[in-house]
Amino acid sequence: MNVNFSQDGLIPCIAQDANTGEVLMLAYMSQEAFEKTRESGSLWFWSRSKQRLWQKGESSGNTLIVTSLKLDCDKDTLLALVEPQGPACHTGETSCFFNEVTRTDDSRNYRFDDRSSNGILNTLNQLIEQRLEEQPDNSYIIKLTNKGENQVLKKVGEEATELVTACKDEDKKEIIHESADLIFHTLLALKYFQVDLSEVLQELHNRHADR
Repeated sequence: MNVNFSQDGLIPCIAQDANTGEVLMLAYMSQEAFEKTRESGSLWFWSRSKQRLWQKGESSGNTLIVTSLKLDCDKDTLLALVEPQGPACHTGETSCFFNEVTRTDDSRNYRFDDRSSNGILNTLNQLIEQRLEEQPDNSYIIKLTNKGENQVLKKVGEEATELVTACKDEDKKEIIHESADLIFHTLLALKYFQVDLSEVLQELHNRHADR
């Protein structure tokens, strides 16, 4: 398949987490970087500032393993579905796209970005995992899980019931509040029963891909 490189011999490549769908970064590939990516299964780019070939994660170890490489309809932009081996951004953020942009009239923010969706789920998941590992005495997570699986499951059921009640009452504020509680306790139950969040997100991805 022909790839339409620009006049300077480059093509933009968007890296997206294959499991969560989160957009991770944008960089540029030369013909050589494109071929090395296809051969190695790891993302390679061309550095426009240093004028050299470089592998993503060559210094940090946070490589991006390619599961799929796709061209857009004009064949001048690449989409790489990847499995990140660490944070994609050099700042330590999961994604390079974490700076929220506001409207020019400053009346409200564009609210829905990667950090506020999959990103916050990953953050909560990591927090739960950290608490379970460190076992701090004053942690709500530890106090609940120490009571055993029945209490963990009971809490999920209670939050689900409270969400149903809020929906029946058409109370938007409570619907948001109870939804947040249910999501948190569902994440806790997943971790308690050793189910990784990425497995659930992958299942959602698979269902969407089949449509």
